[in-house]
Amino acid sequence: MQRERLGSRLGFILLSAGCAIGIGNVWKFPYLTGQNGGGMFVLIYLIFLVILGIPVMTMEFAMGRASRKSPVLLYQQLERPGSKWHIHGPVAMIGNYMLMMFYTTVAGWMLSYFVLHAKGEFVGMDSAAVGETFSNLLGSPAWQVIPMIIVVIVGFFIAAMGLQGGIERFTKIIMIALLLVMLSLMINSVLLDGGSEGLAFYLKPDLDKFMASGPINVIVAAMNQAFFTLSLGIGALAIFGSYVSKDRSLMGESVNVALLDTLVAIVSGLIIFPACFAYGVEPDSGPGLIFITLPNIFNHMHLGRLWGSLFFVFMTFAAFSTVLAVFENIMACTMDLTGWSRKKAGLLNCILMCILSLPCALGFNLLSGIQPLGEGTGFMDLEDFIVSNLLLPIGSLIFVIFCTQKAGWGWEAFTKEANQGKGLKVQGWMRAYMTFVLPLIILFIIVIGLINYFG
Repeated sequence: MQRERLGSRLGFILLSAGCAIGIGNVWKFPYLTGQNGGGMFVLIYLIFLVILGIPVMTMEFAMGRASRKSPVLLYQQLERPGSKWHIHGPVAMIGNYMLMMFYTTVAGWMLSYFVLHAKGEFVGMDSAAVGETFSNLLGSPAWQVIPMIIVVIVGFFIAAMGLQGGIERFTKIIMIALLLVMLSLMINSVLLDGGSEGLAFYLKPDLDKFMASGPINVIVAAMNQAFFTLSLGIGALAIFGSYVSKDRSLMGESVNVALLDTLVAIVSGLIIFPACFAYGVEPDSGPGLIFITLPNIFNHMHLGRLWGSLFFVFMTFAAFSTVLAVFENIMACTMDLTGWSRKKAGLLNCILMCILSLPCALGFNLLSGIQPLGEGTGFMDLEDFIVSNLLLPIGSLIFVIFCTQKAGWGWEAFTKEANQGKGLKVQGWMRAYMTFVLPLIILFIIVIGLINYFG
């Protein structure tokens, strides 16, 4: 069966960025910034995005484009006979499932908040009431499960429509709309009275806050976020490499994707932190920051109900862009393994994903008594730990070693594929860094992450 292809370069960039853009930018990045001292965290994050994110992304794209297979089978096309690299293929496939087991629930939060804003539920609420609304949402099994199921059904329905006719067409529309709405919200937030203090907290590196937060903690958090936001290490981007032409070099395309991803992350902070200081909301108040701060912003805006509804519907779409990208990976793996049609693969995975996502959705209410990582933790914490601290960095380490060592695919084969086409190339002087330094940095992330969790 002939491999499907994307219809345009723009589609490839937006789909790849869509996999990265979403919850990792608008939910996780701002609260991590708040917890880790503001501007210093942003600076360190950007450094690791360049020295970690772009090289590993280039390798994922190259492996996908050279093999023309999904992650579950790409190693068989590239590895030397008798080697065992292909064992990572099924692990990468499982990683995509596990990422979606909690990602679909948070995407459901975005959908729920759109409904609440559209109904005018937040009009007239103060900060305490907004916070109570979020707590009530977490405590309701129906508000957790129903939006999650809607996300899964709609996601697999679009994926089943086809690569160009479903995923690519849908992603182009929502990504452009998302960027326009976020830029508008940023302008409004930056101009708020008292917002300048939030800008200083967010953008000005503060060594004292960096030291108070713990340098190693901040560095590790920034490195993990660089992996999380780009979904590196489980082949979520390799699948789009398998659909793209050889007209453009892959490091140049990786830079474009990283720039778009970073733009959304930075703009999200420019929306949230000025508002935190303008309305007296603590900037380190955890994952619920976006669900407390933003409704307060909209309550003080002209036509705030409309802007709130628009923001959360487009945030739902942004989350969907990641859901669609990973669902496409899951679908491609299933089709490669079974030979099934898109519709059959979509139906099976839709049912399976609804079941697999239930522990996270119910972990805040019916299953709240189960605390797998200690007091106060739930299934989301466990799944996030496995994905962010294990599967993403370990998978990235395997990709790097495979692409740089003779026992794997090898440096020459990797660079030959990555450098085909116009654009920024992988340079010869990068070989020593990617071969020796990059694996050590990733190994450091893994070890320190485990020490922080269990030490």
